[in-house]
Amino acid sequence: MDSFAALTALDWHIELGADEAIGDTPINRYEQAVKPAKGPIPKTGPTSNIKPIDVMPVIPQVEEAAEDIARILASRCNDLETLRNTIATFEQCSLKKGARNLVFSDGNPAARIMIIGEAPGRDEDQIGKPFVGRAGQLLDKMFAAIDLDRKAEGDAALYITNVMPWRPPQNRDPSDEEIAMMLPFLERHIAIANPDIIVPMGNIACKAILGKTGITRIRGHWTEAFGKPTLPMFHPAGVLRDPLKKRDCWADLLALKARLNT
Repeated sequence: MDSFAALTALDWHIELGADEAIGDTPINRYEQAVKPAKGPIPKTGPTSNIKPIDVMPVIPQVEEAAEDIARILASRCNDLETLRNTIATFEQCSLKKGARNLVFSDGNPAARIMIIGEAPGRDEDQIGKPFVGRAGQLLDKMFAAIDLDRKAEGDAALYITNVMPWRPPQNRDPSDEEIAMMLPFLERHIAIANPDIIVPMGNIACKAILGKTGITRIRGHWTEAFGKPTLPMFHPAGVLRDPLKKRDCWADLLALKARLNT
């Protein structure tokens, strides 16, 4: 294998989520060594009178309980900084254990438009901001065409977040349970930012906030989510895969601009 092929293979493994090299011999990281107790064991009587110690059973934490915990924690957040810190310390979602960074938001929280993506990818996970990879670059170009920018102020501003704050392994779609678990935080995020319009991008975002999938069918049709006018759009990653979607994206952007002007 030449150097180019080796680098290509390495990049492929990194894209799938590999973050460490392993040895030839497998290691059981769950195995725990049993350490003998120090000192003599006190005797209180005949061994026949010694009763085994009662061990409390470990009760697995079900997803419904995690969702209830998320809802309680989210309800206590009155500003974005508190909400971000609360999500950062939320241990019930297993995606956190495999992610490098929490991806909370980017742009201007006072923006009239709030874009909601699906979940962080590799670039977002490394940097800690949503939409910073190739799809993010296309998103910036798309909204720049109607004079909107995540770095702008006032009516030209954008605010961006995701349904999931942590990257799923190997860029898989988040499960229904994971979405439901984190939805209370997203709902509170929307309430605090209080945008005029919500733009969910892609099937995962539409499924989370609208309960619908089939982005090809529902895109471009105004609806409502969390009491806000909502316009579903194609995810930029989907546009990169299928450039023919650019025409529909342009139509949606024009509809969004017209709504802002009114």
